[in-house]
Amino acid sequence: MTVDPYDVPASGLVIDEDRGHLPYRLVHGEALVAAAAWAAGAAGVDLLDQTTPWEVAAERGSPVLLHDALCPMTPPDFLARCVEIAEARDVVVVGVRPVTDTVKELHDGRLGATVDRDRLVSVCSPIVLPARVVADVDGLPTRDFVALLAWLRSAYDVEMVEAPAAARRVASDDDIRLLEAMTGPVSR
Repeated sequence: MTVDPYDVPASGLVIDEDRGHLPYRLVHGEALVAAAAWAAGAAGVDLLDQTTPWEVAAERGSPVLLHDALCPMTPPDFLARCVEIAEARDVVVVGVRPVTDTVKELHDGRLGATVDRDRLVSVCSPIVLPARVVADVDGLPTRDFVALLAWLRSAYDVEMVEAPAAARRVASDDDIRLLEAMTGPVSR
């Protein structure tokens, strides 16, 4: 059976594995993982259960959107745009944020030169695999987005798309409070 990828919505997974307790903390009164799931649904993505075999996603013949539960306020329109880019250009699409911190080289325990921030990005959400890549792999080798990006770049064309500030990845309760201050309540 031939499937027209434009007739089948993208599949999606909200990744909360190996992220500690943070995906279950609250932002605007909702668990981060729930906020991420609602955003993916609002973007027109069919969410799959984490236990769904990879072959099921591959058989659908559509892209797979991976949404990090630690980027819960990523706007649905940005998620949808990333899916559209992956479909139209047949490339892996990765949401990234600019690095604003000062980064230094480290040599033998001593601080070295300042790294040019223009060469750096912070990986956030989503990672969208076009249907061709979904069919080509036997599953995800890792759910760590940075390691996954490195693996994908070794074999596929990857396009990094600057994500809005609301898509930032949280790493602490303080980050959640900051994200909450800069965004509105989750809409379902």
